[in-house]
Amino acid sequence: MARDFDSQLLESVAVRRRRLRDALLHGAMRTRRSTDENLRKAFAGVALAAVMCAGCVGWSFVSHRLAHQTQPGLVPVTSSPGPASGSPR
Repeated sequence: MARDFDSQLLESVAVRRRRLRDALLHGAMRTRRSTDENLRKAFAGVALAAVMCAGCVGWSFVSHRLAHQTQPGLVPVTSSPGPASGSPR
C-alpha cells in the first residue's frame, strides 16, 4: 500500500513540474502545451555525433604522429646537391 502512495506521489510531482514547465515555455498558448521531446533527442544525437567525430580525428592524428616517431628506418626525403642530370661533362 505504501508503494502505491509513493509512486502516485512521485507521478503527480512529475506531472506538476511538466505542466509548470510547459506553462512557462508556452504561456497563454493553450493549444500547444507539450514541448517537442524529439527535438531534445535530435540535439543530443547531433552533439554525440560531433563528439565522436572529434574523437576519431584526434585518435587518427595521435596515432599518425606516434607511428612516425617510433619507426627508426624512416628518414625524410631531401634532394641531394649533385651533378645536374642532362648536362654533359
